[in-house]
Amino acid sequence: MSVPAAFDYHPATTVDEAIALLQQYGDEAKVLAGGHSLIPAMKLRLSQPEHLIDIARISSLSYIREEQGSIAVGALTTYSQIEKSDLLRKHFPLLPEGTAMIGDQQVRNRGTIGGSIAHSDPAADMPGIVLALKAEIVVRGPQGQRTIAADDFFVDTFTTALEPTEIVVELRLPIPAAQTGSAYEKLANRASHYAIAGCAAVITRGSDGTCSAASIAITGATVRTIRAKAVESALVGKQLDESTISAAVSHATDGEDVISDIHGSEEYRRKMAAVVARRTILKAIERI
Repeated sequence: MSVPAAFDYHPATTVDEAIALLQQYGDEAKVLAGGHSLIPAMKLRLSQPEHLIDIARISSLSYIREEQGSIAVGALTTYSQIEKSDLLRKHFPLLPEGTAMIGDQQVRNRGTIGGSIAHSDPAADMPGIVLALKAEIVVRGPQGQRTIAADDFFVDTFTTALEPTEIVVELRLPIPAAQTGSAYEKLANRASHYAIAGCAAVITRGSDGTCSAASIAITGATVRTIRAKAVESALVGKQLDESTISAAVSHATDGEDVISDIHGSEEYRRKMAAVVARRTILKAIERI
């Protein structure tokens, strides 16, 4: 069995304590939440932090509540809590739906929404869902608290807009307009459950029957989680019929670096991204 390199363990009980530890140990430290991404990397020695800052005991970061036209979700809210939330299911069906596709029950019992987006794995489900929902991500560091739009948060593979001494504390999800439907679908790797190609879609239909707003995110196929803006542009202002949707999803990965590996070539992933996007958009429309 693989064994991590030696490290010092620091359990934090408050956000301020965690930030102080990050300031103290700098680049030699990593933050541990659920641990389902970090611990395997440490066991394979792909990541070798000298200091591990465990924030799992900060109970104040675990909640789901409605606040001023948004739903606030604490960074340490687990996948299981999200999956079971009636409040989230009412407003954002794709969030508990997508969460139910993550790993297995043990993973969902420990994994956290904040940990997933901070890790920014392009094949993970949560970054794409958060991006499609146009979430605001609240982070805190030595200089205080700031809010980052999801569009600006996911920078590259395993790279976010977080500063080294900041941690994610909350996600704010704007409650969608009337006549909005959402969905999440993916073609999953059977062994890891990660997305080979996935899509999160939020579609709003106007009073005239045309698409008044669309937010489409692609996961798994590209080197970073992306908003498929060419697909969105091809839907908005149009009738949501089969021909419009088929034409729109052909642009799912336009202008993006698409992954090619043992699980699928670039050509295969481009085609599967379009197929999954079509299915997801149709499901979102059915839910309006």
